[in-house]
Formats: sequence, structure tokens, C-alpha cells
Amino acid sequence: MNILDRIITEMELRRGTGERGTRKLIAYHGIVYDVTDCPKWWNDLHEQLHFPGQDLTGELPEAPHQEEVFSRPCVKVVGKLESIPR
Repeated sequence: MNILDRIITEMELRRGTGERGTRKLIAYHGIVYDVTDCPKWWNDLHEQLHFPGQDLTGELPEAPHQEEVFSRPCVKVVGKLESIPR
């Protein structure tokens, strides 16, 4: 099974905060990433701006980095964020 075949619900994403041993999850443009092993996420707050368990798509334009951060070895793709028709 391809990892991108796994669908992550918005509720699963919100639970991915690192609390009680959960993995730290973030989403960006519909892809869900596990950032648990990334040093800059160890304090559960990235750069004093971002918490895990969120879709950070709208936040990246204000960040001092670009999309290349998602290709770092500590960042793992875990699935696709469930798209909810609006």
C-alpha cells in the first residue's frame, strides 16, 4: 500500500499533538507529515509560532523557509488529509 493511499481525517490530524505519546502531525497542501523526530518540533512548538496537529498550508508564506523543509530526513509523509466538500 502506498503511504499516500492512507487518508488522515481532520480529527486525526488535530489529535497529532505529541500529547500522551501521540505522534506530532502537520499538514501542508493536503499531505500529512509526521514531525515527531524533528529537533525544531521537540518542544511541541515550532519556532514559537506553530503547534503540531494543524494544517499549516496558510502559514508557510510567512515562514523564513520554503517547501524544502518537507524533504528533510526527520519529516515523514504519513498520508493525505481527507478532503471535505464545502
